[in-house]
Amino acid sequence: MQTKPFRIGTRGSPLALAQAHEARDRLMAAHGLPTEMFEISVLTTRGDRITDRSLAEIGGKGLFTEELELKLLAGDLDFAVHSAKDVATTLPEGLWLSAYLPREDIRDAVIGRTAPKLIELPLGATVGSSSLRRQALIRRLRPDINVVTFRGLVETRLRKLNEGQVDATLLALAGLKRLGKVEVLTDILDPDEFPPAPAQGAICIESRIGDERITELLSAVNDSPTFDTVSCERGFLAALDGSCRTPIAGYAVCEGDHIRLFGMIITPDGQTQHTITIEGNRRDAEALGTNAGQTIRERAGSTFFDDWR
Repeated sequence: MQTKPFRIGTRGSPLALAQAHEARDRLMAAHGLPTEMFEISVLTTRGDRITDRSLAEIGGKGLFTEELELKLLAGDLDFAVHSAKDVATTLPEGLWLSAYLPREDIRDAVIGRTAPKLIELPLGATVGSSSLRRQALIRRLRPDINVVTFRGLVETRLRKLNEGQVDATLLALAGLKRLGKVEVLTDILDPDEFPPAPAQGAICIESRIGDERITELLSAVNDSPTFDTVSCERGFLAALDGSCRTPIAGYAVCEGDHIRLFGMIITPDGQTQHTITIEGNRRDAEALGTNAGQTIRERAGSTFFDDWR
């Protein structure tokens, strides 16, 4: 019988806290536990502390999780809640992504100041984004647009937009929904034309391998379709050595026992891209994603990556 509160690790941003609270609330409902049986522990990560440079410059994925992972390995936390797209494809030894909450909307949203849609922005407009994927897709759509690095919390980016620093910015629709800020968006981008980052919109829970007590606790809130689609997308990402230095897009869809993945790699200037669609049985989700990544890597050739690494 658990007598001490379960310790949940999270970053301290409003979005991260909303995600941790969602995980806690779902666990409370699934197990009939009171609020006092969960303790939310807030940590500041290196990705939070360094906001004046792009993630590619300071180390890429993992910058928002490594402090939490160290606490997990030390036994100071029972599990940690992350935005799945922030998690590196290779985890520290002894840890795994043991559960995924039901996925939110995968699409990107436009918040436009001088026009509601990217296609309607003035010639030579400035758009702020910290994502190399979004930057490349914006340049593919509008080569005339000046794209600048735009980091910080959602609230910070919206303030900079309102101050006139940029004409528009892009944010994940899932994050705006979780923060209750959907009223700020001016357009929602079609994922077939503007594909999302792998794992976008998904909340994952990381825990220690072999901790059966926690694994059993978390299994009650694990969403199987989300687990399979994100595992497929992360397999695709891992095969491409995906990091914040790499413009990669992709998303998977489950229909019964069937899964289908669309994947894309694109040069930072948006001028050259390679796409792939692969499908198969959900039980092979991760392997299908890995195969898709390996196939598109071979198709593109090493020079595709060498030119902009």
